[in-house]
Amino acid sequence: MPKRFSTARGREFGDAIRAAVASTCMTAREICEKIDWDPGKLSDLMNGKGGCTEVDVAILLSFCRIAPAERDHLLRLYRETEVKDWWQHHGETQPILPRTFLEHLFKAKKFVSWCPLVIPGLVQLPDYMRALFRTSASFPQDAIEQAVAARIGMQEVFRQRLACTFYIHEQILLAPVGGADVMRAQLHHLLQMSVRPYIDIRMVPFSVGAHPGAAGTFELMRFDRIEPVVFLETEKSNLIIERKEAVQGYEKVVEAIDRLALDAEESRKRISDLAT
Repeated sequence: MPKRFSTARGREFGDAIRAAVASTCMTAREICEKIDWDPGKLSDLMNGKGGCTEVDVAILLSFCRIAPAERDHLLRLYRETEVKDWWQHHGETQPILPRTFLEHLFKAKKFVSWCPLVIPGLVQLPDYMRALFRTSASFPQDAIEQAVAARIGMQEVFRQRLACTFYIHEQILLAPVGGADVMRAQLHHLLQMSVRPYIDIRMVPFSVGAHPGAAGTFELMRFDRIEPVVFLETEKSNLIIERKEAVQGYEKVVEAIDRLALDAEESRKRISDLAT
């Protein structure tokens, strides 16, 4: 029976099918003519909406001449497309381009970030990024510029005027990442970003002591047509949280942090003081 996708894993599967189709050097319409599919069926599959059976997938992958190991991997992924909460393993190092995160980011209507350790990635300057990559214990040093370019590309989401709230802890504004000049430029960049009407930067001051965000960094995204998703990033993996009760737990953390954080104007003043 054809299966519809509604999870991050399903949307990642759609991306993999899109890549498989692209590898044939044929158009989607040409492929549909060869395997007798309606073009809308393949379009839905590539866009992470599903609408096909496992047999359909096997036929498509065979036509695209996907290697057996990759074919078996994708068929296993197809069987798991209904599973919520997804732990993505990266292997030896983080991916240059976090594809699943990026796909969700450009579809989001609201983005909320809590960062107690570093400046949030979407508002980092290139030199700040480079300083973080250089100190990584596992990131390949010859891939730094490629990774910086990928992160700068992610910041193109601001052209969509994505509504963003960045909650940051005061301690990260004091850490001289990259040296005094790099950090000063980064603080000025935060000030410039904070005056955009769709961006709020809120600082949690040292004086609050213990706080409900002590468990670490996370990003919460809200959408028009799919349920909210939470992303957690670790050294070697990402966790994508979709279960409603789990996401609601993070929403409670956001509400608690919001009550402790300085308002936007007070946060801007504190950052300005540190930048001088």
